[in-house]
Formats: sequence, C-alpha cells, structure tokens
Amino acid sequence: MTKKEVTQLSYEITGFAIKVHNALGPGLLESVYERCLKYELEKNGYAVSQQLTLSVVYDDLPIDVDLRTDLFVNDCVVVEIKAISNLLPVHQAQLLTYMKLLSAPQGLLINFFTDNITKSIIPMVNEYFKILPDR
Repeated sequence: MTKKEVTQLSYEITGFAIKVHNALGPGLLESVYERCLKYELEKNGYAVSQQLTLSVVYDDLPIDVDLRTDLFVNDCVVVEIKAISNLLPVHQAQLLTYMKLLSAPQGLLINFFTDNITKSIIPMVNEYFKILPDR
C-alpha cells in the first residue's frame, strides 16, 4: 500500500464511524459501537478482524498475554474504540503499541462519548507509514 491509499482508507473508516455515531449518539458501550462499525465496514467491502489477539515476544520468548485490538481493517489500519468522558495519553500509547505489534502503518483512536465525533478522532502513524511509498 501507499501513503495515499492508507490515508484514504483511514478517511473512509472515519466516515463510517461518523455514520454510526450519528445513528446511535453517545452513551452506549464500546462493544456496541465496535460491532456497528465492523458491520458498516464489512457491508462496504472491507476486510475486518475484530478483537484480534496480539502476540508479544520478548527476547525470543513468547509472552502469554491477553492483548486485543478492537478492529484491524484491511490488515493496515488499527481502530481502537473508546466510549469514555476523557481520552488519556495511555490510550494513545495503547494504540501505538498495537500498531507496532501488528506492523500497521496507521491507527485511529475513536471516542464515541462525544457530541462531535470528528473532533474526537485521533489519527496516528508510525515508522511503518514513513517507509511506505507516497503513491
């Protein structure tokens, strides 16, 4: 994939998150938004892994942990969903870690507990994005 394609994919995911938020509003559980966003993405032809278990390897030793990312779209964009009053730096760190573990170039931190979801979405890129071709 190219930087342009990854950016376009994130833009489209954001559009579906806005659609879900407009339909449901704030105040529901994260799992509800997660299922609805997954449905919208799959309905529109995207490959989505939900609650994907992440592997952690330390010094060639597999570590048995229960890390799961909410959604992984087209094996490229990690989507971490929240429904909380305030996002904290730990939530961004969590997303960056999931992106690293999956070698994903982009991630979206989406908080549905808001009146304006477009202001609450935090897109993030990492070193995998930087090495992608521009076009």
